[in-house]
Amino acid sequence: MNKTYTTIAIIFVFMIYIIINLHLDNERIQKTNAELSGKIEQLEQNIAKNNQIIADNEQSKRELENESIKRQEQINEQLKNNDCASQFVPVSVSNSLYNRAKSLRQSTDTGKFAQ
Repeated sequence: MNKTYTTIAIIFVFMIYIIINLHLDNERIQKTNAELSGKIEQLEQNIAKNNQIIADNEQSKRELENESIKRQEQINEQLKNNDCASQFVPVSVSNSLYNRAKSLRQSTDTGKFAQ
């Protein structure tokens, strides 16, 4: 009879030990879950903010392109009746202007970053 009570007492103590460990593990898991949820929410906010910045930049790019087209049309209209407009531009000058325009367009090309 004494062995039975001792065995029951040992099993009872072991069960209490397991229950306490399970409870502590559950608390750690809940704490980790809360931390990760907070980080996910923060990342979602950053993504939304970055998406808005990208949308604003795309809108600015379109506005600048439209403004550039309008200015080019104005220049073309002004040069239409100008005798200088029909003369050739030196190659070094035209190459320099072309390279500058090309580098400006590449520096504002946001499509490369999205890929």
